[in-house]
Amino acid sequence: MEVLVALPIIIPLLLGALSLTVLSNHSAQRWLGAIGTAVLLICSVWLLLHTREVGIQVLEVGSWPAPFGIVLVSDMLGAIMVVLASITGFATALYSLKTVRKRFERFGYYPLLHLLLAGVNGAFLTGDIFNLYVWFEVLLVASFALLILGGERAQMEGAIKYVTLNLLSSALFLTAIGLTYGLVGTLNMADIAVKMASLEDQKMVTVIASLFLIAFAIKAAAFPLFFWLPASYHTPQVAVSAIFAGLLTKVGVYALYRVFTLIFTADTGFTHEILLWIAIFTMLTGVLGAAAQFEVRRILSFHIISQIGYMILGLALFTPLALIGGVFYIMHHIIVKANLFLVAGLMYRLGGSFELKKLGGLYRNHPGLAVLFLIPALSLAGVPPLSGFFAKFILIKAGVEASAWWAVGIALLVGLLTLFSMIKIWNEAFWKASPEPNPAVPAPTRNGLLYWTIGLLAAMTVAIGLFGQPIYLMAEMAAEQLLNPAGYIEAVLGGTAP
Repeated sequence: MEVLVALPIIIPLLLGALSLTVLSNHSAQRWLGAIGTAVLLICSVWLLLHTREVGIQVLEVGSWPAPFGIVLVSDMLGAIMVVLASITGFATALYSLKTVRKRFERFGYYPLLHLLLAGVNGAFLTGDIFNLYVWFEVLLVASFALLILGGERAQMEGAIKYVTLNLLSSALFLTAIGLTYGLVGTLNMADIAVKMASLEDQKMVTVIASLFLIAFAIKAAAFPLFFWLPASYHTPQVAVSAIFAGLLTKVGVYALYRVFTLIFTADTGFTHEILLWIAIFTMLTGVLGAAAQFEVRRILSFHIISQIGYMILGLALFTPLALIGGVFYIMHHIIVKANLFLVAGLMYRLGGSFELKKLGGLYRNHPGLAVLFLIPALSLAGVPPLSGFFAKFILIKAGVEASAWWAVGIALLVGLLTLFSMIKIWNEAFWKASPEPNPAVPAPTRNGLLYWTIGLLAAMTVAIGLFGQPIYLMAEMAAEQLLNPAGYIEAVLGGTAP
């Protein structure tokens, strides 16, 4: 069953290749996108259930044993992240059927979408630090191409900032990998963890840890180098913005969780204190940036930043409950944030603008959309009984137990300010009268698939809130494995582990 670990990477790569062969056949591309991502989702769920029942799964690529060969590893965190990526990819593919124009399909929209999913899943499943870099670059290339698809001026300006900061991050990442290899002579993450722990001089280890921290914090859009995100995420197609919002920064968060629970655990008093202050300032600056915006996608983009702070907070506190809260928060946020961008796209189709001053009357004309907006919006703000409430509650409880009072206070304040932003969107776009005397109302059947896609994600948000115990138990299993990396090391290295 080890081959199951590779399927979340093989399937999107195969779909991308097939999409290239039918580039001029728009119907075939769309069917490949919808059915292929559905198959990917089924295989990802299968991998998660198998990992939960049997334990950590390891695939030695080319039958070369670790640490000499490349390995793919599915522990609970990696398997959870792959399922979330597949859900987002499937929702994006469905939404794209009605929103992506044929000229974008001719330029390779679907092959790039599949390549992006392959890069994301590869990053979640690799057990090799250099291959983590490789998969980062794969998703960076795919995301940059998707970002500039269409060639509008705003897209190009956002793309320059996006790629510049991410290339800086990649350079720091590669430097850190080179120093790591020079220090311990291996690239396998489990083997690095074993050899790092046995080093007498930990000063160089702390320097390397700091480089990894900066590199991954940039990719996660954490404070202070986050400005590339709100400059770029509002510029591409809405479906592209949604998958970016759901997944890209979470790859950086995942990388932080992976290396700072597996490799760099000797000096947590230094690294995790830095992570704590990064989390606090990321939460605060993101939500204040959102409060100043009046364009729906820019508000949502700044809220990605503020919510990343909550995820980093779980890692920074580094207690069992905090890690459970961090993983739970990631699971909640990916679904909610992708859905909010999809809702914003439907608001544009029905209201004609992303600018709040130009919107209005959507509640009266489209009450179904109003309900579908409120569910993820209130969940993002942490209103019970939705998924965001329980995610925030776990993290705040962990902060109280750890006496991290500054973090707890900022987290509560950010929740209130997030609610303010969501109410601002509601008041301007849905509640107030339309600025146009007789707004055109499209035929309801034209947007039926979009409603179904948004409704599916909204239903998942409600289900996580009302029936959250299975989700909590999976987060708990992931946290236990993160806090006890010996199981990961033993699964990867087997008989070669000390």
